[in-house]
Amino acid sequence: MDSHFEIRLSGSGGQGLILSSIILAEAATFEGKYVTQSQSYGPEARGGASRAEVIISDMPIDYPLVREADILLALTESALEKYRYSIKDSGLILYDNSINGKIFRAHYYSYPIMETAYRQIRNPITANMVSLGVISRCNIPVNPETIKKYILARVPKNTSEINIKAFSYGQSLVK
Repeated sequence: MDSHFEIRLSGSGGQGLILSSIILAEAATFEGKYVTQSQSYGPEARGGASRAEVIISDMPIDYPLVREADILLALTESALEKYRYSIKDSGLILYDNSINGKIFRAHYYSYPIMETAYRQIRNPITANMVSLGVISRCNIPVNPETIKKYILARVPKNTSEINIKAFSYGQSLVK
């Protein structure tokens, strides 16, 4: 596996993607990797643009921001439109199936992320954990069991069960 792996999570504020990136970064750090995590969001608390990035490497990281993503996750059409060109030719674009974006580079897969959070979990705020479950099945250099451990460490105790359930549903979406 490549010793340097870049992931960009994008959507809108309030979808919890920054929390997902923090969990992923903490899990990779626990496994002894070099990690950077960064985030950017619009001035709106909810609904504005949101981006979170994680770089995972076996070597020290010389630049902390994603240059060309190995994985791009897009939960909104505007996020897909904005970031679809900043991915490696061999990269993966993972996006919510409600998006009607046109993709011309990389490999791309559509998943019912938001629908799963609404219908299976009955809680739209869990879309971030569904997303993290999808990502965990895409050959990232972090063990899914470690990610679960850090989900439990980060989410409020009274939401642990529903967040792990959402993560597992996300994993099951990837065939």
